[in-house]
Amino acid sequence: MSLVKKQKMSEKKVAANRQNQKLCHPVTDQRRERIRAALLRHGFDIQAEEAAMRALGEDPQRFHELLEALWEEWNPVGGLQEGVVIRLARAMWLANRADRMQEGYALRQAQEVNSGRQDRLHAQMMRLRITADSLRLLVQSVAHEHYVTTPADLEKMKNLHQEGVLKEMGEIALALFYQLQAPGTGADGVDRNEQARRALMRIKEIFGLDSDSPPQVNVRRDCSSPQESQHNAQGSAARDASPAQVGVAPGGTCPDEIGSPAHAGLKVAATPENDKRYPNITPAEWEARERPRQLLENILTRQVDTCEAQRQAILKESLKGPSPYERAAEIAPTHPNARVMRRMQESNLREVRRLTNLLLRIKSYERQMGSLENDDGKNRSALGQHVPT
Repeated sequence: MSLVKKQKMSEKKVAANRQNQKLCHPVTDQRRERIRAALLRHGFDIQAEEAAMRALGEDPQRFHELLEALWEEWNPVGGLQEGVVIRLARAMWLANRADRMQEGYALRQAQEVNSGRQDRLHAQMMRLRITADSLRLLVQSVAHEHYVTTPADLEKMKNLHQEGVLKEMGEIALALFYQLQAPGTGADGVDRNEQARRALMRIKEIFGLDSDSPPQVNVRRDCSSPQESQHNAQGSAARDASPAQVGVAPGGTCPDEIGSPAHAGLKVAATPENDKRYPNITPAEWEARERPRQLLENILTRQVDTCEAQRQAILKESLKGPSPYERAAEIAPTHPNARVMRRMQESNLREVRRLTNLLLRIKSYERQMGSLENDDGKNRSALGQHVPT
């Protein structure tokens, strides 16, 4: 139930309002002619205004409809009121134009974002996939029990850290890679033995040597079988001696081939490959390096899962489409003239408010003057009736 008591309109008052409306609002054709004459009197070139509106993509008929509606509402009398109503219509039209400017730019920006949305999401998914593959390779390398940071792994981790895909965890992982370097490794992540190997490979490339084949040595080495060396006088002494004394393995194998898989059973105790490459790392040091290695492996594995989760989320987003909040963020007013357009809109609205207040004051003044004239007429008539004969 409403707390405000509504006033009931009597039939007499309704009839009076209808009569006043007929008196205040002339016929449409007459009103249009009156508006056109008022525009000419106040210096508005109707044809030029219409041409300018069409050039801006606006419909002049819509402006004339707005002006007619305001003319009907305020029913201006005299040049002052007519000019104020025309100015009010123009201010409201310019305010609407400022709105269209902002909405037009937002529409253009939304269309540009939509046109490149799928490409942008696809590029993000591809970057995440490449990052996940790189991390998987690092996990496979770090998963070895006796792992030592290689220059390739360190360079790959540096690139991932610079791209910022791992954020805070990337710095921790990079620090662990540095911690798992071989003893004596320089700041560039390459030890002295590795530097020498790289220099040798560079020399081979310069002279056109095959870096994959071992260097050829001119010293002749007798790696033949005992049957083939019986015609050699020195080979007879080698035949009487044991294979360990002459440095030849049983079956006529060269000493360089003893480390091959076919002769791995000859070793007393199998040693990990990293132990042979880094003999200066003691078993106690290997045990101390195991904890940061496991921590690094866990971090890299977790980052692989994170990349996959992000890729799946982006895939769902591309299929679902942007939310209203995301669209609102995409069409945020980033135009350099956005603030100017906003000021134009506020200026036009202030102009509408000033003109409306001016019209209200003019109408109020007219009513007051009309009531005073009516009171004077009544008083004069009353005095005339009481004049003595």
